[in-house]
Amino acid sequence: MNKFFIVLTQTYLNRLKSKAFIVTTVITLLMIFLLTNISTIIERFDTNEEDQVGVITTSEYFPMLQNQLDRMESNLDLKSFNGTEEEAQQAIEEGELDSYMILEEDEAGEPRAIYKAETVAEQNTPQLLESALQQVKSTVAAERAGVTQKQLLEIDQPVQFEKVALEKGAKTEDELNQARVFVYVLLFVIYFSVIFYGNMVAVEVATEKSSRVMEILISSVSPVKQMFGKILGIALLGITQYTIIIISGYLFMQLQDDEGSQTGFLSFLNFSNLTVSLVVYAIVFFVLGYLLYATILAMVGSLVSRAEEVQQLIMPVQFLIIIAFFIAMFGLSTPSSPFVTIASYIPFFTPVVMFLRVGMLAIPFWEVAISLALLIGSIIVFGILGAKVYRGGVLMYGKSSSLKDIGKALKLSRRER
Repeated sequence: MNKFFIVLTQTYLNRLKSKAFIVTTVITLLMIFLLTNISTIIERFDTNEEDQVGVITTSEYFPMLQNQLDRMESNLDLKSFNGTEEEAQQAIEEGELDSYMILEEDEAGEPRAIYKAETVAEQNTPQLLESALQQVKSTVAAERAGVTQKQLLEIDQPVQFEKVALEKGAKTEDELNQARVFVYVLLFVIYFSVIFYGNMVAVEVATEKSSRVMEILISSVSPVKQMFGKILGIALLGITQYTIIIISGYLFMQLQDDEGSQTGFLSFLNFSNLTVSLVVYAIVFFVLGYLLYATILAMVGSLVSRAEEVQQLIMPVQFLIIIAFFIAMFGLSTPSSPFVTIASYIPFFTPVVMFLRVGMLAIPFWEVAISLALLIGSIIVFGILGAKVYRGGVLMYGKSSSLKDIGKALKLSRRER
């Protein structure tokens, strides 16, 4: 076991001190800092200056439009412009106006507008004007039809629609909304972690083979100990990285005031109704998903002689992760779909799809137990197969172009016995 721990420790420390680990960790922390402080950053750069909009009109709708914008508390400053369009364009060039609008009546006597600016890439101002003008049009049409303002407000009131689950133990809508956000975030974490750390295992093996260090290692440490030492070493690296990220994220959130935590990005991170069991399931499926794919990728990494060839051979494995991710994205809106249910029992998809079902539905434990049993069984099978392939694969040199080389590795493994 001492040799196993030496491989594990060496893999962990080498990757911990690598530039790739340090850079990705720092970039991730910067992203989290930006997300948790996005509201403050926007406020700092937002000058709150009012957009100067000139309105060329002879209709009676200008005061109504201005009143509507005031009720909307917009940052638009409407000015009645008495000149021509050429003069309005000159005012824009001189900085007196940001844009101008031609407001007139159509054949039916209803308001119509043409908005003009140097560029229409900015959507906020025209959208506000269009929304306010739509309200003016609705008011005019209602008055002509004999509908009072009170009746119009009642018509515009949204319908009351409440969803109640009849199934025993089913989640309420608030619980579902929080679970959906939590599951959505964890799906991305599991997806990218399996790809990132799994690929790291494959590259680690291929790098040692390319430097001929493997020939020395196999004479002192058994290939099986090497493989699982690397898998668990990278796993510890992932735990270290996520520990740093979680602690830093928590500290960043603590720096926010109460108002900032209720707005922007942080408003989506209210997980007060989450259960401990869901968090436990997230950890279990995360660990098992990593072990399954890391074992397969370590086996594949042993077949290549250079790190540059890794990407070509691990592509089929990556496709499995991508398919699982897209099934889970589909399942966020229809978690009880038969397609999603069947996929949750396929070991390659179980870590993300079954976790999705656990988070969104009240499914019996025996369903989760069956999927976990199949997943753990698959890890054991691939662990045994991977150890045999790894034992022969680390002795294979030369270009490897396909997964057919697994057979060659198994033959070499039998000879080594």
